[in-house]
Amino acid sequence: MKKLLFIPLLLLVSCKYSVNKDVLQNEILQTEKAFEKMASEKGLAEAFYFFADDNAVILRGNDSLIKGRESIKNFYTKNANPDITLTWTPDHIYVSDCGKLAYTYGKFTRSVRDSAGNMIERTGVFHTVWKKQDGHWKYVWD
Repeated sequence: MKKLLFIPLLLLVSCKYSVNKDVLQNEILQTEKAFEKMASEKGLAEAFYFFADDNAVILRGNDSLIKGRESIKNFYTKNANPDITLTWTPDHIYVSDCGKLAYTYGKFTRSVRDSAGNMIERTGVFHTVWKKQDGHWKYVWD
């Protein structure tokens, strides 16, 4: 697990030139907002598929790694619950000096109604690593 996090972090600090980080941080913020909006409108499977790099990895549960865009979509399709709402906001956005990688973290809220109609909310912290490719940001770790 430590090795998985070390590689993207090493890449974040290994660039040789600088970019306008304010512009790129705004791009990441807008990407996060679009991701959240798609999750709300089209469901988690579609949103996590659309914003994923082909080789993206997500950690779900205590130690379950789901690897690859297709596997991520399958995971969310199998575990679909139309009553779940997921909202999140990055509290911090960091962009590498070369502008090709970034990471965000912040708070999320997962809400669902139980069988009695009561709203159950779970909150937590998310961490996402983003990679810019072909002018678009795709997550490689979530």
